[in-house]
Amino acid sequence: MDQLIPRQPQVVTPGAVHLPGWLDASLRTELLSRCRAWDAESGGARSPRMRNGSSMSVAMFGLGWHWYPYRYSRTRDDGDGGPALPFPTWLGDLSRRAVADAVAMDPSVSDDPEGFAPDVALVNWYGPGSKMGMHVDGDEMSPAPVVSFSVGQTGLFRIGNAASRGRPWVDVLLESGDVIVFGGPARLVYHGVPRLIPDADDREVGVLAGRLNVTVRETGLGA
Repeated sequence: MDQLIPRQPQVVTPGAVHLPGWLDASLRTELLSRCRAWDAESGGARSPRMRNGSSMSVAMFGLGWHWYPYRYSRTRDDGDGGPALPFPTWLGDLSRRAVADAVAMDPSVSDDPEGFAPDVALVNWYGPGSKMGMHVDGDEMSPAPVVSFSVGQTGLFRIGNAASRGRPWVDVLLESGDVIVFGGPARLVYHGVPRLIPDADDREVGVLAGRLNVTVRETGLGA
């Protein structure tokens, strides 16, 4: 989105790169449209139930693989049992471009950016009051980086350390169109979204009353 002083790409912490405004308006609109279609085809996003019995405040569905705490499956095992939707080739291509741009900023993100072969996307919907606690993306067998696309309301993204959910951490505002890529030394750090920022919508794609986040990963689980 247009700003008086454009935000610049930055290395947030070694291995984690923030690419502000990386998705232009046409890409944001396209991603939003695709996600709405996938949502309908998948039977609707659902809030996974954690092992302690509580439900996440974020609703989600998967492409390529279905995720539920804390495993991947080719079928929606904690839902209607239907197959996970296919992972789109174009989304993999887009993610590789983001990884390449991140590596240009910080080579520690990946030692093989051209070999990045994502096979899953988790589509997350943050409605009013939704948040994501500090966690590690540790269900993948591959050490390849994670690519996170944001559309809609601004979210406060917190990236911490690999030892615990506590400090030290760094907070970054992820606006609509922003991408964050984390790999290498940051691949297994705790991170989360403690809150959304009120009245921070993307007028170019419409008021969503929430945040759409598409997180692309390489599972390393094979066929």
